[in-house]
Amino acid sequence: MDGVLVHSSDLEVGPLTLANGERLEHVVQRVTQYGSLDRTRSNVVVVPHALTGSSRVADWWNGLVGPDKLFDPAHWCVIGINALGSCYGSTGPASPGPDGAPYASRFPIVGVDDMVEAQRRALDKLGIERIAVVIGGSLGGMQALTWALEHGSMVDHAIIVGAYDAFSAMGIGFNAVARQAIYNDPEFAGGDYPPDVQPTQGVRLARMIAMLTYKSDILFETRFGNRLDRAGGNPARNRADRFDVEGYLAYQGDIFAKRMDANAYLALTRAMDLFDVRDRVPVDRTTRMSFVGIENDWLFPRHYVERAASRYAALGYDCTYRTLSTNHGHDAFLAEAEALAEILIRDLRFETTRPA
Repeated sequence: MDGVLVHSSDLEVGPLTLANGERLEHVVQRVTQYGSLDRTRSNVVVVPHALTGSSRVADWWNGLVGPDKLFDPAHWCVIGINALGSCYGSTGPASPGPDGAPYASRFPIVGVDDMVEAQRRALDKLGIERIAVVIGGSLGGMQALTWALEHGSMVDHAIIVGAYDAFSAMGIGFNAVARQAIYNDPEFAGGDYPPDVQPTQGVRLARMIAMLTYKSDILFETRFGNRLDRAGGNPARNRADRFDVEGYLAYQGDIFAKRMDANAYLALTRAMDLFDVRDRVPVDRTTRMSFVGIENDWLFPRHYVERAASRYAALGYDCTYRTLSTNHGHDAFLAEAEALAEILIRDLRFETTRPA
């Protein structure tokens, strides 16, 4: 990012006992920092990522993070941390286990609580004691909410976008079908595939399934309708030929299979499934919460997001809810980040936390 301090590092945060009682002996967190701490060290923005993101926040949320954006590194110190269980630098299934071989199928089940605890330790390594804003969408929103509930004394403002306090049965079902696509790939080998042999077809199909949940019927009808594939062919004459929407899904599957580790996908989707903080009653309720539901989102329906906001307001939190109006569906928090930024500025009193 031109003219902006960007620094990535791998921080060793020690052994970690997970919420389910299992233990990781050696945990690394990949951290990327944009901008610098101010004199009072009060300008930190932590951005947990969604399912397929990384610590390099400006690469995938550049409508929100960057020069002249909502989180301008000239004013804010933006910190992205790759989630525990991912494949972009932090400890995950592809990382070496105690014996030096990749964890692979031996990687334990991790939850959102575990991700946030590893992030807290990484921030401690950086000497950061206060967070002005923690913001995330989808799985990142689950992490942002967990930050508010578990570490409220550290966090001034948590912004939860396209997420709420538990994952739905429908969402768990979608994840299960996507994971089954990976399990059914002969190259998966029970999760112990060689490092240079990914179960590509399974990951590809999992992504195609997931893409259907990230978009909306309105978007697909407008963008594709029942038009034939722009690459040509006629499905009325040849079974291998496709409609335009089929070509789109195949393309998304192809590019995803080149960058995602199958076991990491399994680990992170299971963490989503396990997320349920509805019965958690925190002692510290000082964090201001902002929930944003996404119109036409059928993976995280907005009425569930609004219901969660109402529940936390009833518990005594300073809590607001707004809707991101869009035909895009769940992915709108990424695809229409500028519109999201306008909501945060206008409706969530965000400008009151902006450093001078």
